Amino acid sequence: MKNLTLPVIQNNFDCCAPVQSSGSAYPSIHQPFVAGSFQTTAGIFPQVLSNLTWVDRWENIKARWGAGRMNYSIEPGLYALNNPDAASPVLVTANYKMSFDKLRQALAGRNLWILVLDTKGINVWCAAGKGTFGTEELISKIETGRIKEIVSHRKIILPQLGAPGVAAHEVKKRTGFKVFYGPIRARDLAVYLDGGYKADTEMRTMTFPLKDRALLIPIELVATIKPFLILSLCFFLLAGIGGPGNYWGNLFHYGIFSVAALSAAVFAGAVLSPVLLPYLPGRAFSIKGFSIGMIVAIVLLYVRGVNFSAWPDKIEALSWLLIIPAIASYLAMNFTGATTYTSPSGVKKEMRFALPIQICAAICGILLWLTSRVIS
Repeated sequence: MKNLTLPVIQNNFDCCAPVQSSGSAYPSIHQPFVAGSFQTTAGIFPQVLSNLTWVDRWENIKARWGAGRMNYSIEPGLYALNNPDAASPVLVTANYKMSFDKLRQALAGRNLWILVLDTKGINVWCAAGKGTFGTEELISKIETGRIKEIVSHRKIILPQLGAPGVAAHEVKKRTGFKVFYGPIRARDLAVYLDGGYKADTEMRTMTFPLKDRALLIPIELVATIKPFLILSLCFFLLAGIGGPGNYWGNLFHYGIFSVAALSAAVFAGAVLSPVLLPYLPGRAFSIKGFSIGMIVAIVLLYVRGVNFSAWPDKIEALSWLLIIPAIASYLAMNFTGATTYTSPSGVKKEMRFALPIQICAAICGILLWLTSRVIS
């Protein structure tokens, strides 16, 4: 999209405010989502609005499906939401654009400042765990954004999920700004602000309902497309060897079932695991994924009508009882970073014991499947 020259929107700070140079550390006003420029005594800052455009919404949809997600970021720095003044609140977020959009959308009709930290395009929760949404970055942006010259108060509001990465006392000591931790969800911010920066128990409680779990499914499915197609093609072509019929007959009988089995494994791990998460046994996501994968494998073999009187069929059935749960277990672990079910240390511990088991199960399953094709 071609950037247009945006008009300068004056405010009640100073109509003769200095114009920043091209080498400024401030975020550019020539970003597609920026509505205009906002002039203050400290310089010119981008102005954004609460209403999202159709372009913003389409970009969010694409990001949900993994298209350009790794580059879905905005320039860090200070932004003016609508028409703030010196008394307006200062809210902090990550430079992952979806986080930024959710924040401004939740504050329709309000005038405030949004300070965007450089989290390398990662959302607040994950960035706090990785250290990019942290004390030093916050202090740096407070200083380079010249917020002290813009607002008359010394209060700054951070998302609660960013708390693990920020030492509030250090921020206060070095900048003079007192840190307030807002509610978990952006939709509660209006009530939080109107209530004098006070959050009730519900605002402080992190949940992972079906709606939130379902939102994660598209990107997980997209991420599996390439490996799924490669693996399916290999199984399909190898299915023609051995067997009672000719090559093409075996492809139709065993090859199509192999693709269906792999599809079922992906469906179990990337769809059924998050949907049925609270009802699956175990706390570890790998166990939850393995259990639903085993159920899917048993149902699939039952529907197919495996002949357990023949050794090739017995071996093939055993192979899928290893492959499908292994894949489902691995895919289910991708949801660990989006829930309070686990902690960073818990995830690392789970991966140490689960990954070797998943790899061994998958390899053994593939070898058994190849054996079933050779001896049939």
